[in-house]
Amino acid sequence: MASNKTASASRKARIEEMRRAEQARERRNRLIAILTSAVVVVGLVGFGSYVFLQEADKKEKKEAQAKAPVKEEKTWDAKKLGNKHVTKDVSYPMTPPVGGDHSKVWMNCEGDVYKKELPKMNAVHSLEHGAVWVTYNDKASDADVKKLAEKVGKTPYSLMSPVKDQSGALMLSAWGKQVTVDSATDPRVDQFFTKYVQGPQTPEPGAACMGGLTQ
Repeated sequence: MASNKTASASRKARIEEMRRAEQARERRNRLIAILTSAVVVVGLVGFGSYVFLQEADKKEKKEAQAKAPVKEEKTWDAKKLGNKHVTKDVSYPMTPPVGGDHSKVWMNCEGDVYKKELPKMNAVHSLEHGAVWVTYNDKASDADVKKLAEKVGKTPYSLMSPVKDQSGALMLSAWGKQVTVDSATDPRVDQFFTKYVQGPQTPEPGAACMGGLTQ
């Protein structure tokens, strides 16, 4: 009888020990889950804060670029340029032209990169719609042309083409605005795009850059 009582007490002790061990494991698992969740949350918050700060920094830089003057930029009085639709040829006082009377049909400018020279009267109409026109001549390096073509290709309301008789190797034009840059990595390239793609100089902001003329 005593032996049975001893065996029963021993089983109860083992069961109790197993129960305590199971409870300890559950507590450890809960603690691990809580700590893991906390680490994930902290990581997500940290990543979210990093992304937010990065975006805020980009926005701040763009705003600063938009406010700062473009070094060595040339400007023409928009009121004196004229912007009538005409059918006769127009002789523009600057090359490439930055405004003036023009064709009623625009060049497509949704990031279009043209390999041949464009009819200037059609390109001017694109500028009227808020496009930036990137141009180059034979003095431009292949690397610069390629890099600028990549930028234009990713930017709605922009277009690119060669202009053989322009004075600079690489030039950027918007309505009433123009600058010659040293290379595709010249910081004025990004600044010019930031300021003038659909910028405040645009006579017809939001007008179409599709459905026009294309090569």
